[in-house]
Amino acid sequence: MANAKNSQPDPFTPRPARSDAEEAVRTLIRWAGDDPEREGLLDTPGRVVRAYEEFFSGYLQNPAEILATTFSEVEGYDEMIVMNDIRFESHCEHHMVPIIGKAHIGYLPNHRVVGISKLARLVEVYAKRLQIQEKMTVQIADTLQSVLQPKGVAVVIEAAHQCMTTRGVHKPGAGLVTSRMLGAFRDDPSTRREFLGIVGMTGGGTLSNT
Repeated sequence: MANAKNSQPDPFTPRPARSDAEEAVRTLIRWAGDDPEREGLLDTPGRVVRAYEEFFSGYLQNPAEILATTFSEVEGYDEMIVMNDIRFESHCEHHMVPIIGKAHIGYLPNHRVVGISKLARLVEVYAKRLQIQEKMTVQIADTLQSVLQPKGVAVVIEAAHQCMTTRGVHKPGAGLVTSRMLGAFRDDPSTRREFLGIVGMTGGGTLSNT
């Protein structure tokens, strides 16, 4: 399970000033071999900092609060709820380059359900942080289980990592699949197979289980 410190960053930790962040970008530009004072790069530090505010906005959001509003008037619905192909963009915590992929989420409700947009927002809040895919898979599943307390949760993530496709071993087209199954999805093979069939992944043996 992910370390609590990693999954729930302290929102009260003071951040460096924006001017410090922009100066850090200027340092990186000089280190790369260019001149941050030339015309084409003058506004780059500010642009990079604004981009980082977007890339890492998930640190400013509480994932549990996203799921706080639930609905109990579901006319006894107790079958699987699945949202698949939730596209996300994240950044590798080892090299700070993009991870681009999609998440599939399923859960078996226990009297209460959550609005479908909340599932996509949950993925987004964890994606907008420095990540490794395995940790992100655990964070999404465990948050759903903790807040909704359903009969089971299933999360599968498929993603391409540019730290592998554009540097290092340079293997474009390679992807990683991770999963976390809790409750009925872990204990009941037929429930797990149904979920994997819905999301188009019948070959469960290819999954990297977390």
